[in-house]
Amino acid sequence: MPDAPLVEPPVLERVLGAALARGGDLAEVFVEDRATSAALLDDQKIEELSSGRERGAGIRVVVGETTGFAHTADLSEQGLLAAAEAASAVAREGGGGVRRADLEERRPAPPLVEVLPGEVAKAAKLELLRRADEAARSAGNAISQVNAGYGDSRRRILVATSEGRLAEDDQVRTRFSVSCVASGDTGLQTGYDTVARTEGFELFERIDVEAVAANAARIALAKLSARPAPSGEVAVVLAGGSGGILFHEACGHGLEADHIVKDASVYVGRVGELVASPLVTLVDDGTVAGEWGAYRIDDEGRPAARNVLIEDGVLTDYMWDWLRARKEGRASSGNGRRQSYQHLPMVRMTNTYLLAGEEDPDELVAQTPSGVYVAKLGGGQVNTTTGDFVFGTTEAYLIENGRITEPLRDANLIGNGPEVLRRIDAVATDFDMTPGTCGKDGQAVPVGCGQATLRINGVTIGGTAA
Repeated sequence: MPDAPLVEPPVLERVLGAALARGGDLAEVFVEDRATSAALLDDQKIEELSSGRERGAGIRVVVGETTGFAHTADLSEQGLLAAAEAASAVAREGGGGVRRADLEERRPAPPLVEVLPGEVAKAAKLELLRRADEAARSAGNAISQVNAGYGDSRRRILVATSEGRLAEDDQVRTRFSVSCVASGDTGLQTGYDTVARTEGFELFERIDVEAVAANAARIALAKLSARPAPSGEVAVVLAGGSGGILFHEACGHGLEADHIVKDASVYVGRVGELVASPLVTLVDDGTVAGEWGAYRIDDEGRPAARNVLIEDGVLTDYMWDWLRARKEGRASSGNGRRQSYQHLPMVRMTNTYLLAGEEDPDELVAQTPSGVYVAKLGGGQVNTTTGDFVFGTTEAYLIENGRITEPLRDANLIGNGPEVLRRIDAVATDFDMTPGTCGKDGQAVPVGCGQATLRINGVTIGGTAA
């Protein structure tokens, strides 16, 4: 039996009418019902077993350059009408920008709903954690600590607008991660691996949690014998799937339209220009089935789309939400996203990746006399106005005479996003994706990042070797 509508259409029509009763350009109702569960095993003990439910609506009213916003956990018609009146009132106080009114939450007893991963017994989820713990510890006596985590969510959303748009989505996500600590003469070293997909518990019919755990342990153990990374400009080879976060941060954010319209991006006014190596085609694609950033509609009700941002090195477009696209007289690209019903939407990436090339990945390394092979990137920071970035690495190796040799530690990549794009001189065929969480202006959303193995012919490594 299909789930009942989050809010009946006649109610939505009355709420939208109330929101625009005194005029305005747009009214929007965003309704969300999110259910989550999580489990955490640490030091061979179940430290957390939790579940949660969150329901509510955010109502936006746009009047000229002013946006009024109110949210409520009361999904009754009276609750929605009160939120609509509040959003309408703050929009008309004028002055431009965003003004918001947060209504006092009324929490009814949560109704019982079925969540697809919730049909699986908790014992089966906990068994995954125990299997991973055992596999990681069997990798070697040096593994001193194992942390394994499981999580799932089901997010039902409904978007209705005064333009006549009514759209719904049902997003189910499942993740599994393992973190290991290895102890040795060089102190404590960590390794981490994760699998996260926009799908249900069937994920574990295809992935082997023992393999995830073994890989996390392998990374931690390898670091025990790692030498300090060198410093200076070297060739860098990014393994397939590992470096997508670099392009997400160093280039992707600069192609989001809110940065563009504020003149806060190095890519402002450069559509049609050669901004990267001709080997680079950069795509943002919310339609990639199963990837962490996939959905059918964005959080403004627009269909997900495949948007080519850079094609053969030429900047072709930016990413747009409804509000910024409206000012430019164009359509949204399906990139309006929000963390929850309590937040306004903004321009966000989905699954951002570089298309694969034609090189063999092993040959690409063999044709690199010396440099650094980055198997997995860590976190980083970027200045969208200049494109300057700093990224850590969680797994890196020296390249000597075309061979991957010693593991490295404390290797940071320092550079400039546009310059890195121009310096890509080889792209392989082994495309892969990595899941992640993107934070922007206090909101976090799931995203995917990807690329095939590629070589950048000069990146500054900030290492600690003497």
